[in-house]
Amino acid sequence: MNIMFDEQQAMMMALNISGNHVMCLDLKDNRVYDLHGKAMFGNNVGIDICYTYIHPDDRERFRTFVERLSDGTDLEADCHYRWDYNYTGQGEPDWHDMYGRAIAEYEDGKPVNIIATLTDETEVKQKEREVEHLSERYRSIFENSIIGMSFYSPEGWLIDANQIMRQICHFDSDTSDEFFSKMNLFDVMPFNEVLDRENPEDYWACSLSIVPERNMRVYLEISVHPIYDEKGKLMYISVTANDVTEERNMYLNVMENDARMKKMNEAIKNYEAELRYMLQASKMQTWRISLERDTLEFYDGLNTVMRSFSLEQLQKIFVDQEHPFVKALSDPAETLKKPLVYVGQMYPVVTQSSTENQWVQINCIPEFDKEGNLLGAFGVWRNVNDLMCKQDQLRKETKRARESGQLKTLFLANMTHEIRTPINSIVGFTEVLSALEGEDKKEVIQIIKNNCDMLLRLINDILTVSSLESGQMDIRPVEVDFAKSFNELFESLRSRVQEPGVEFIKDNPYATLPIKVDVDRVSQVITNFLTNAVKYTHQGHIKLGYHTETRTIDGKQLEGLYVYCEDTGDGIAPESQPRIFDRFYKVNDFVQGTGLGLSICKAFTDACHGDIGVVSEGKGKGSVFWMWIPL
Repeated sequence: MNIMFDEQQAMMMALNISGNHVMCLDLKDNRVYDLHGKAMFGNNVGIDICYTYIHPDDRERFRTFVERLSDGTDLEADCHYRWDYNYTGQGEPDWHDMYGRAIAEYEDGKPVNIIATLTDETEVKQKEREVEHLSERYRSIFENSIIGMSFYSPEGWLIDANQIMRQICHFDSDTSDEFFSKMNLFDVMPFNEVLDRENPEDYWACSLSIVPERNMRVYLEISVHPIYDEKGKLMYISVTANDVTEERNMYLNVMENDARMKKMNEAIKNYEAELRYMLQASKMQTWRISLERDTLEFYDGLNTVMRSFSLEQLQKIFVDQEHPFVKALSDPAETLKKPLVYVGQMYPVVTQSSTENQWVQINCIPEFDKEGNLLGAFGVWRNVNDLMCKQDQLRKETKRARESGQLKTLFLANMTHEIRTPINSIVGFTEVLSALEGEDKKEVIQIIKNNCDMLLRLINDILTVSSLESGQMDIRPVEVDFAKSFNELFESLRSRVQEPGVEFIKDNPYATLPIKVDVDRVSQVITNFLTNAVKYTHQGHIKLGYHTETRTIDGKQLEGLYVYCEDTGDGIAPESQPRIFDRFYKVNDFVQGTGLGLSICKAFTDACHGDIGVVSEGKGKGSVFWMWIPL
């Protein structure tokens, strides 16, 4: 008896420790009651009530499980179902994952009871789902990283590589590569020289990577990072790679441009040195003002007075009487207290070498006595007629060189931004595309398509400008029904006018118009006109149209094609209109674009011996871009 009691006690202790529940289904009465724990909401309830607390998706499987044990098909079986612990019936169900093992008890060869031992695995399942979700997230991050990533075993063998790394290394399949799988990390240059097999450390390098077996020849930024567990044991070795070939080529181009700019600056400095030499070699004359004697004296050299004036006559020797310096000379005692520099025209009263007004530069230094009282002023003056002409030329050359350098630098920076913007959008939306469905997915696909179109237009503009630099603007007129081509182009451009408050209007006055023209170039002009209008128009309308127009050129009547784009957008300030067709010029630097579109339009127009222009009354009043080319 004591032995049986001890066995029962030990069994109860084991059940309590395991946290399992034991329930019994009485097949005679179809009643369910707990033998141990509280698997159910109470003892001695009907089986039909139990079914109501089982998840709808699991009920049929649970019924089958009970039936197979009840009819003797199975002697024992596993059961897995979700059970609602919310016995109140109010609020949301509280589903728990229950897993157990059941056996049938027999009397006289028939099942009479089903005994089931159940375990609540809700937390285990939840942790498994969390681990699985976290694993999927890390896998997604790993696979969709914008840089190449790979993991190696502590012994240096390749475990996995993401898509970018597979592309960089030209893997022979989407999942693995025979060549790199057989290559040990510690045996490959330069890792065999910098990594310790027993205790590898972080390593970074940027160099040319060549792998003939995989047709690799790229400049890579490579980073190696060993991953240790909390006990200091090496678990993995991560290797990241970033293809910087394009950036390096861009850097070399920048360096080449800098070298050209440096050579140009040196030429300008030499030019300035020559000008300085010319000034030093020119004849300089000094002058002096005495307030006490009320005189202005010009000297030949330092001592010989060549000409003398009273201070009352001082202003009259200057041509520009409205100049602030000249007007201030009406009060010499106040004006001459600080150093002054004046460049302007003077009447030929100092020397008789010329009867024309002379450009002069005057440097003025105040002269004080020991008590600080103003005595007058002294300085030098010189005839700078020739110098003014040379300086004007120098300013133009310097401005042109500076603008050229600034525009090229701005263009390179702008191109980096313009290319990265659609690429980042494409990469970003591609990452989330697999997680979207329905209209959201269609919208993201449209965004990706728009950015692809933007990137393609940008590359086409760059290629066109490159051809212009080499003088390869080819015009290839063909016979075409321009009315039909215009309709097709208009419909293809409709999707670019996406502002809800902007109406897109077509002006096609002909049912058919057979002409001979380079329709691709004309379409490019119209597209660039529209792209420019879309950027600056947020209300009103954008109108595309054309018609034939006869103009008189060099005394000849020439029939031509006139195309235009009218918008109600921001308009163009008068001071910006003369430069609107210059290469790289942008009215608003904060609006997306490279400043190439309109310059390409003008290049095509010039190649056709046509005319191009813009009509705008100013900011906020819209604009009309037009082009006329002879047919």
